[in-house]
Amino acid sequence: MSEQSCFHCGLIIPKDEEINFDEKKFCCTGCKTVYEIFSLNDLTCYYDFEKSPGATPQDIKGKYDFLENETILSKVLEFQEGNTAIVSLNIPHIHCSSCIWILENLNRLQPGISASQVNFPEKRVRITFNSDLVSLKSIAYLLSSIGYEPYISLENYETGKNNVDRSLTYKLGVAFFCFGNIMLLSFPEYFEIKEFWLDNYKPFFRLLIFVLALPSFLYSASGYYVSAYKSIKSGMLNIDIPIALGIIVMFIRSTFDIVMNYGSGFFDSLTGLVFFMLLGKMFQIKTYSFLSFERDFKSYFPIAVTRINPNTSEESVPIYDVLKGDRLLIRNQELIPVDGILISEKAEIDYSFVTGEAVPITKKSGDKVFAGGKQIGKVVEMEVLHSVSQSYLTQLWSNEIFQKSVEQKHKTITDKISRYFTPILLLIAFAGFGYWIFIDANTAFNVFTAVLIVACPCALALTAPFTFGNILRIMGKQKMYLKNALVIEQLAKVDTIVFDKTGTITTNKKSNIVYEGNTLSDENYVLIKNVLRASNHPLSRMLYDFLPELKRIKIDDFQEITGKGILASAENKTIRIGSASFVESPDLHSSEIEKTALHIKINEVYYGRFNFQNQYRDGLAALFSSLSKNYQIKVLSGDNDGEQTNLETILPAGTELVFNQKPEQKLEFIKELQEKGRNVMMVGDGLNDAGALAQSNVGISISENVNVFSPACDAILDASEFSRLGYFLKLSHKSILIIKMSFVLSLLYNIVGLTFAVTGNLLPLVAAIIMPLSTITIVSFVTLMSNYFSNSNLK
Repeated sequence: MSEQSCFHCGLIIPKDEEINFDEKKFCCTGCKTVYEIFSLNDLTCYYDFEKSPGATPQDIKGKYDFLENETILSKVLEFQEGNTAIVSLNIPHIHCSSCIWILENLNRLQPGISASQVNFPEKRVRITFNSDLVSLKSIAYLLSSIGYEPYISLENYETGKNNVDRSLTYKLGVAFFCFGNIMLLSFPEYFEIKEFWLDNYKPFFRLLIFVLALPSFLYSASGYYVSAYKSIKSGMLNIDIPIALGIIVMFIRSTFDIVMNYGSGFFDSLTGLVFFMLLGKMFQIKTYSFLSFERDFKSYFPIAVTRINPNTSEESVPIYDVLKGDRLLIRNQELIPVDGILISEKAEIDYSFVTGEAVPITKKSGDKVFAGGKQIGKVVEMEVLHSVSQSYLTQLWSNEIFQKSVEQKHKTITDKISRYFTPILLLIAFAGFGYWIFIDANTAFNVFTAVLIVACPCALALTAPFTFGNILRIMGKQKMYLKNALVIEQLAKVDTIVFDKTGTITTNKKSNIVYEGNTLSDENYVLIKNVLRASNHPLSRMLYDFLPELKRIKIDDFQEITGKGILASAENKTIRIGSASFVESPDLHSSEIEKTALHIKINEVYYGRFNFQNQYRDGLAALFSSLSKNYQIKVLSGDNDGEQTNLETILPAGTELVFNQKPEQKLEFIKELQEKGRNVMMVGDGLNDAGALAQSNVGISISENVNVFSPACDAILDASEFSRLGYFLKLSHKSILIIKMSFVLSLLYNIVGLTFAVTGNLLPLVAAIIMPLSTITIVSFVTLMSNYFSNSNLK
């Protein structure tokens, strides 16, 4: 009778312990129970992704009872507000597609879990749940019951230590040990020394070489076998297939040579091949990690938050300079950058960036507020509990809720090349073997293995990610912060640029402001100043900075209506500040009403307006003149056309100007351009332009010094670098050129290498040494070229 395997976990079922259920065999009650759970919840397709993917659940009664302790719970939870909580758990058993599938469908197993997302490389699952319906303890026991027992160490949560995967380092060490010792033992074979003791102990040394080769073949090279197997199983031919095949062929041939006493085989070449390939992989990882670090350093955000100093003065400081104990001012629509304690009497916080729930949560003085919430309404003050977590803001920035569906062309190019490259490579290898086998068997095996190794398209596959990674780093250093590498390619495709006017091509740092109307009393100025204090609109910020320092009063109610103005109440008075139509101003002469202005109405009495003579950003005329040579330029504005004459003197002739645009009209304008086949880049300030930024092919938010977070955009550009926008566009085009040049270089390398390999003039060991050198060559080339183009004027 043949041995039976458990349907769930795949373990051999001991004799007389077999459990039959639903025409399937299980090794224990635990595995059967898991299958029942999945079956009852219509989740049996878990077994369709992998054969026997599960683990046997363990008896862990009482193990997670400590999660009932509120103090411990607060350390473990990543986020908790109201009944919404988020936790990231380490699940060591995650190993295949079935694991990912079942863990991302936990909401079907447990009411109260709204979402779960797996980070496969880190073996973690991030779970969002309703704490009123399910506890973290229940979730931990649920995971354990289906064979995914979480590993919870409070030390990790308290110190922030990350578990580092050192498997590649260990494999590299083993490969180096095997390679070095086999080379040493093979010296007599190389020089064919005739010596009594060497001749008599030659079988022993060859056996020792064989034993030393096993760890390198079985352990160090195991990643290539697994990758090749999964590739074949999925029907895709990836670049690891020829590598794995070459290693296996060399091992079989070498073993055959030793057994038949034909020679010592190619174990030195085999272990050298594995060592140099792993060395190349280590180099890739270290280099790319360095690029990622340089990009992430000091965060993606060149934005600041308003800090209140002990003397009650306000200053804008970079968010990474915020320290514990600082007092922050958070205006309407600003993102809370740190965990803190609310000092103001009351606040409305929108946590939709974190939870996906758009319903604001009311907080009272003394309550804890979490980073990631957006403040809605009147200005509030808070005290910082912890310094800003850049990684957490990065997580929000990269949240897939806000990811655009963009074409990943550079990946498609690499995949297409691999799809055709691998079969062609195998064909050349077998053709070369077939030709040489009738001439010289040794040369035939050398040719076969050398072809598979030297033509490995690793360098080809590295071209795009390393180029884009380096460009990301360079742009980040120059205050252009991109969401991901795909944005670079999208930038290179842009043919139409749409600019917002207020706060984008104009600056809120300086403006000529003149008041026209009835005289405002000191009391009215105090009301206006304090209402403006809570607003983030560029005109509001300009007027707020223009007005003198006045006493602070309490704002009872505050509402900022996008594209219209502010409605607020304070000291039993109603204040309206905004457009003429919003304030319902008396009829004015048409030439007067066309001016950019903020109109004032207090207690239904219209007082007058503050007229703005906008100051345009330095270098604007030169920037537009340069861009107009290669792009269609359009300007949208929510203001009236009072600035049209000034703009026409700055902008190139024929530039389309569209005024009186509401946020939804800006979005429709972008959509219409896209329907005409245009690739549109929208440049806005991230306030009224959120919809247009999200709709555009590339959305760039210009940031001055206000902590307004716009996840709809693809990039944040520091306002001080606005005049260099053309430079960043040209650099994106150069990055595509670098990729094409690298492809050609890599293909030329493969053609030369294959020529030597097919003619039998390239040993497998030499090919193994050349392969990581080609990787180093490509990485060095893209780094040098991207640095060269970034330092040139890009005329």
